[in-house]
Amino acid sequence: MADSHSRVEGAAVDMGEVLRDMTFPVGDLSSLDFLSGGDAAPQSRAQQKDLFAVQKRKSWDKSTEARCDFSYKLRLTRRSNVNFISIWQKTVYGRTLTDIKGDPDMVEFFAKSLVPVIKEMLGYNLHNGSWCICTSPKRRHKTKNFATLISELIGKMLDIPFYEDVAFCHTKQRVNAVFSLNVLPKEPNIIVFDDFVTTGQTLAAMKHLLQPLGKNLVFFTGINNKL
Repeated sequence: MADSHSRVEGAAVDMGEVLRDMTFPVGDLSSLDFLSGGDAAPQSRAQQKDLFAVQKRKSWDKSTEARCDFSYKLRLTRRSNVNFISIWQKTVYGRTLTDIKGDPDMVEFFAKSLVPVIKEMLGYNLHNGSWCICTSPKRRHKTKNFATLISELIGKMLDIPFYEDVAFCHTKQRVNAVFSLNVLPKEPNIIVFDDFVTTGQTLAAMKHLLQPLGKNLVFFTGINNKL
């Protein structure tokens, strides 16, 4: 004991002696045979890379994607300093969002489901020349995307103008998106529609762009993509 104390209390400690005094439990390392070049060793670095690639692909597996069963849940939500109205909620079961966007029949389904809600919220006399509708900018699509098609149909059903490219997006990502004005609607009141809302930052970008120009904005979405 005296010798141990002298080693600890001294100005310098010989760690080699300390480690020799210590013991460690050893478990079953058979699953790590490849570390010592055993039969289970990978044949090449390329195989290790391929294994990682498989794991990476799993993270994009559509079976884990957000879904919606379209149970009606009218909801007012505030996110990213924007109040928006949604009629459906993200669910554990149901159709994936990719599947929904890829189904042309869903465009009419979204529009017909939203129009009665918009009329009830804003009044049935929307076609008096003071209202219009637009959507968030297209990022990866040169043609009309899902949200654009729904907004266009809602405009026809409400008998109000639809502006396709009100804003231009300078970035592809949804978070911290940078928008610039492309077309300014003449109507003072604008319905801003987006098919799915997760963080709300896309709607916030539209708000920051149009509200300073004196426009009154009301935000609607189909699916609130956050539990």
